[in-house]
Amino acid sequence: GQILFTFLHLAAAPRAARGLLARRVTALAYEAVETPSRRLPILEPMSRIAGRLAVHQAAALLAWHAGGKGILLGGAAGVPPAEVLVLGAGTVGRTAACLARAMGARVTVVDKDPERLQALHDLLGPAAVTLSPHPDLVAHAVARADAVIGAVLVRGARAPRVVTPDMVRSMEPGSVIVDVAVDQGGCVATTRPTTHAEPVFRRHGVLHYAVPNMPAAAPRTASRALAEAVFPYLLELAENGLDAALEARPDLARALVLRDGRVPHPVVARALGRGAAAE
Repeated sequence: GQILFTFLHLAAAPRAARGLLARRVTALAYEAVETPSRRLPILEPMSRIAGRLAVHQAAALLAWHAGGKGILLGGAAGVPPAEVLVLGAGTVGRTAACLARAMGARVTVVDKDPERLQALHDLLGPAAVTLSPHPDLVAHAVARADAVIGAVLVRGARAPRVVTPDMVRSMEPGSVIVDVAVDQGGCVATTRPTTHAEPVFRRHGVLHYAVPNMPAAAPRTASRALAEAVFPYLLELAENGLDAALEARPDLARALVLRDGRVPHPVVARALGRGAAAE
């Protein structure tokens, strides 16, 4: 009978979904609030913060004392810059690509949406290479990358595995992977969720940073940004109740993922392999 309104990412957390279904919790997911223009007004500010943090983490982990290759993102006079590969050109990927380029790195961005790639090309011009996600192209880009930032998002669903273990093996020792998509299960086959206390592990000689809720590393900034995004919806729920709020705010209605032991959100239902009643 409770209402839970928070980040849920249930497609990557079936055990949590089963528990909430069994208790007949009504759950609305921050990441599924979507406007008619397809904006994600609560997720987007967190994605921008995560995109910036991903580049900062990659730069820090490439340092020799952190176990990395000992290179600077922007290189130096007479020394080439680092190669940064960004998987996904959504909010996280676009933010990461722009910051990495601003820090002087050579940037390659992969996305299946040609409009997103065109927008990024228009924004950065020849300073960034844009590619479609053909497996051979991805494999080549991963092998030459000093840092890979995973920023793949399929709304409501588990992130697809874009980078295979063999691709990770092809990277030079001391290279870095920052998998921002770990919230949705990760887009790199070798990643597993880590913590802010112990954020990094090494696999096939490559440093992996895969902390869910990366914005929590900057809690004062992230909490204020999140509060401003959430407050209008929270006020609607508090003043008018659930049913009236869902009717008045279609963007909030799209965020309804669980109710009365069912999964009304079609993408989450498919991801969980169920759309009907709880067991």
